[in-house]
Amino acid sequence: MNSIILQLENIRKEFSRRIIFDKIDLMLKNGNSLAITGINGSGKSTLVKIIAGILSPTRGALTLSVNGLELKIERYHNHVGFVAPYIHMYDEFSAYENLKFFARIRGLTFDKQYVDYLLDRVVLYDRRNDAVRTYSSGMKQRLKYAFALLHKPEVLIFDEPRANLDRHGIATVYEIMEEHKPDGILILATNDQEDLSYAETILNLDELRMAKVGVKKEQINVVAK
Repeated sequence: MNSIILQLENIRKEFSRRIIFDKIDLMLKNGNSLAITGINGSGKSTLVKIIAGILSPTRGALTLSVNGLELKIERYHNHVGFVAPYIHMYDEFSAYENLKFFARIRGLTFDKQYVDYLLDRVVLYDRRNDAVRTYSSGMKQRLKYAFALLHKPEVLIFDEPRANLDRHGIATVYEIMEEHKPDGILILATNDQEDLSYAETILNLDELRMAKVGVKKEQINVVAK
């Protein structure tokens, strides 16, 4: 796997002049895992979208370097796998057709053997030729994990990783996390205590806001477990 460094410097995000979060500084590299937590509306999803290169910060710098080379933002998707409940796929396409389409967008050769492995792992192989519109919400969520792993990314970002999944699906996601952690970067946005146990470092966005009313700096921001 490539050597990778993900760095956030003085990140701030505002919506309609309302500050969502401010002064976030992070540096993650191979083998690091981070959980972002906070009450609903604290900005967890917003922050992971910024890290994934989907949203731009209002202020601050985000850099992703691979083997010492800093990438342009439009190339982040080649190295980041992103899963969230709000991501949509093409319902009229089958799982195979969706994966072929996204492989083509990424400039990848469609590796049928690897795709079959991914679909089997998320328990969708037998439904691989069915239109996604016939899938349950849990099946659609499992398919998103196959999408996230399709290009073997160094960075995996999971927003609410347990969303819409049953016990078996959750167990599979936790296996994926454990396999990725030693060599890649894992980032979770979650309030689930079991999810949090899979991260070595926790960023609590509520505590960032508390800093504005006098909480000492050493009590906030990134806390190693």
